[in-house]
Amino acid sequence: MSAPGSKPTIKQQRAAERERKLEEFRKRESRMKRNRLIAIWGSVGAGVVIVGLVAASIVLAPRSPSYTAGGEGAEIEGVATFENSSAHVETPVDYEQTPPAGGEHHPYWLNCGVYEEPVPNEYAVHSQEHGAIWVTYDADALTDDELSTLRSVLPSTYVILSPFDGLPAPIVLSGWNVQLEVDEADDPRIAEFVEEYWQSSDVPEPGASCTGAIDAPGKVS
Repeated sequence: MSAPGSKPTIKQQRAAERERKLEEFRKRESRMKRNRLIAIWGSVGAGVVIVGLVAASIVLAPRSPSYTAGGEGAEIEGVATFENSSAHVETPVDYEQTPPAGGEHHPYWLNCGVYEEPVPNEYAVHSQEHGAIWVTYDADALTDDELSTLRSVLPSTYVILSPFDGLPAPIVLSGWNVQLEVDEADDPRIAEFVEEYWQSSDVPEPGASCTGAIDAPGKVS
């Protein structure tokens, strides 16, 4: 904490700015809730269907690798498993894992894609419920080249990539009730984890959408 009258540190300034943007996001989401429901479920014509199909193809890398939905029970060194329950809440959640790997979550999910700022846990967990993998990284631990390497092994859909404060490792991959910590962006277990748990049939809502809901601040693709 800064001494009285002293100038906030750069880290404190960044944290304050992130909190300000998240607060704006929450207010905007609240105002637009009814309109979003109408837009998502009402009067869907042929043109909207086409746009939705295009939007579902979120590109994380120029040439995203191909993965098969669901796994075959492969054992991956270092993967931790949990038993989180699933329920919708509209209040902040104190998650047992850092970052979360399932649990109670907001009724709206986070649109999958690449984010350059931390995203709200409660929305990302809802995306995990739909079969998305949430890939989090320590922005101070990874170089731009390492981040590019990480992005290059991720699929084009059903994945969220975002920085996360206070991670136990430079990179953490989290699915529903599964999690893997790695130190290097070129660790082969990253692709193995995605292959095994991406769009898993063991999530509470397999096959549910990962688009058409909420964008958090910092979304770039």
